[in-house]
Amino acid sequence: MKKTSTRLADGRELIYYDSRDDAVRDAVDQRPLPRVTTASEIRHDRLLGDSVAVASHRQGRTYHPPADECPLCPSQAGRLSEIPAADYDVAVFENRFPSLAGGTGRCEVVCFTSDHHASFADLTEEQAALVLEAWTDRTAELTQLPDVEQVFCFENRGAEIGVTLGHPHGQIYAYPFVTPRTERMLASAEAHRERTGGRNLFDDVVADELADGSRVVLEGEHWVAFVPYAAHWPYEVHLYPRRRVPDLLALGEDARTEFPQLYLEVLRRFDRIFGAGEPPTPYIAAWHQAPVRAPHRADFALHLELFTIRRTPGKLKFLAGSESGMNVFINDVPPEAAAQRLREVASA
Repeated sequence: MKKTSTRLADGRELIYYDSRDDAVRDAVDQRPLPRVTTASEIRHDRLLGDSVAVASHRQGRTYHPPADECPLCPSQAGRLSEIPAADYDVAVFENRFPSLAGGTGRCEVVCFTSDHHASFADLTEEQAALVLEAWTDRTAELTQLPDVEQVFCFENRGAEIGVTLGHPHGQIYAYPFVTPRTERMLASAEAHRERTGGRNLFDDVVADELADGSRVVLEGEHWVAFVPYAAHWPYEVHLYPRRRVPDLLALGEDARTEFPQLYLEVLRRFDRIFGAGEPPTPYIAAWHQAPVRAPHRADFALHLELFTIRRTPGKLKFLAGSESGMNVFINDVPPEAAAQRLREVASA
């Protein structure tokens, strides 16, 4: 992998990740961009104990542009984008409309490929491996920032999720606090450790799923994918390395090599859940990594959670009163049935 860091016209950082060592990335951003100004602030909710990012400047962000005006495609004559180069493998840049900025974290955009009409599932194993390298490198860099407590790599896919740019891409949020979901995992892990005399919760969850087997979707030598026992979403898969590590940086080479094979297969199965002729399945793919300075961070287990809000052809799972009002999920699809369906649509 070759990494090249440069700057956009307004001073934001842009990083190219190339599979070729001889790639030259010297294209200059020719756009007359003003310096980015943001109004992000973090407000603490005293009742719930969590934090809310207030970012009013995001109201003006790019919204569903036509394909020939996509800001994530490579720049061409007469059409300048966020990527000055005429092509690229993987590109990462500071978000022009960040939710977190200026001492309150950082937001980055990760472009998986220059092909506007592709999806992550269309990538080759080599391309997916390069994205994994980019996620890992950005995690390493962002954890060094003094105000960052947690790094979150994720992908939103599909208009139903709220995606406003159709180009295959994800994002990275570097939070200045530990997220509520991770706090709950850490608390559950600590309680389990005390209750069981030192056992690791994540290890036990994976072992229990493997022992039961009814919710296992796919197994490799170094990774396992399963629908969790208490899945919140209609179709939800958790992907764990068999050897527990706290973050992407700690993944071994064997696990890195195998990851693209299993992940691409799971994504391709997601697109086949609802049958032939159905539109691509909307989803969120979320990497869960240990917070930077959490006590017992080595006990946390890196894993990826993938889920869709589509529950059946043409119907979405909306977060209504119980889910949004009380955070009590009601799942319409039994996890065992979801796992069975994901096994049925395996690649030939």
